[in-house]
Amino acid sequence: MQCVILAAGEGKRMRPLTASRPKVMLPVANRPMIEHLIIAARECGIEDFILVVGYGEQEIRKYFGDGASKDVSIHYVTQRQQLGTADALRAAEPLIRGRFLLMNGDMILKAGDIKAICDRNAPCVGIFPGTHPERFGVVTVDGDRVTGLVEKSSKPPSNLINAGVYLFEKSIFDLLPGLKISERGEYELTDALFQYIEDGGLAAHRLSFWLDIGAPWNLIDANEVMMKDLQTDVLGEIEEGVFISGPVSLGKGSVIKSGTCIEGPCTIGEDCRIGPHAYLRGSTAIGSGCHIGHSTEIKNSVILSGTKIPHFNYIGDSVIGSGCNFGAGTKIANLRHDHTIIKSGGYITGRKKFGAVIGDNVQFGINCSINVGCVVGSGVKVAPHQHIHGTIADNTTIR
Repeated sequence: MQCVILAAGEGKRMRPLTASRPKVMLPVANRPMIEHLIIAARECGIEDFILVVGYGEQEIRKYFGDGASKDVSIHYVTQRQQLGTADALRAAEPLIRGRFLLMNGDMILKAGDIKAICDRNAPCVGIFPGTHPERFGVVTVDGDRVTGLVEKSSKPPSNLINAGVYLFEKSIFDLLPGLKISERGEYELTDALFQYIEDGGLAAHRLSFWLDIGAPWNLIDANEVMMKDLQTDVLGEIEEGVFISGPVSLGKGSVIKSGTCIEGPCTIGEDCRIGPHAYLRGSTAIGSGCHIGHSTEIKNSVILSGTKIPHFNYIGDSVIGSGCNFGAGTKIANLRHDHTIIKSGGYITGRKKFGAVIGDNVQFGINCSINVGCVVGSGVKVAPHQHIHGTIADNTTIR
């Protein structure tokens, strides 16, 4: 069995986090989201992977190489222009030998569901009941047969989401040359499925678990879910006077200084300095090379590598890019006074608690206040004592 993973897209809704990396390399529980898919498929016995790459492909190639470090074999094909899922699949055709699994790279699946789909007859599509089906393509079914497929609709005919995982025979490639450009200007794989639906031959498999990661706040949701099974693994140093409850993973070269309190689950990368007197609360992931310093509190957040949050800071329910620096006393709000759902970058997050999305290499002066739902672009520089709200464009200077 071969597995094709579509990983060529930028993920524009993930901006500014995707300004310097492809979407599939954004971390969940301190691993790129695509790595979770590869591991889950590997647990089912799949060892031969084809990654369709494009935007930011060098970062994917550098991280995974030939796959040996993950005990799999990885080959790459490049989608030169992001012209849709069918175009991406077509790029992989020369490497396909027979029946294969196809997955979107921006989701999380469990190994049991992957194995169950692989055990079905092709073609088969994974479906999942969703609370907001209008945001996705949905299917209608009769038993376990797909009877209809509708792209994003304000009035979807069902709540069954097309989850973006398929089992195909090589014959799927016979349907791709006849596809036409969709209204979105792309060659859509779903258009190729209509022939199967008309023939009554497209099976549906209901997934027990599915996490779509389409927006920055979905990283927080996924991080929280994936860390529920975190096991304590301490490879760094913990000084005397540190209080830890719950599972904590600590990478090589990292030090937790005296007086620090950590409420797991919490994962900390390599070469980090935590404390003294820091407070890390549950479901927080700290990337490698970070400094979380004196009297700083981090709660339910994703902090990418190389970021410094060193003195009297508060970060709650936020996603912080790499290489950032927070001046002393700078804090992020994460709750509206009226306790209503927070919007961010013009989108409804679905969360009553959400802080901010901060891009890479953002520099904050001392005592800045960042309002709920704020989106700060990469390379932004903020002078001391500023109130930040709304969306700030990349490389802006705020005085």
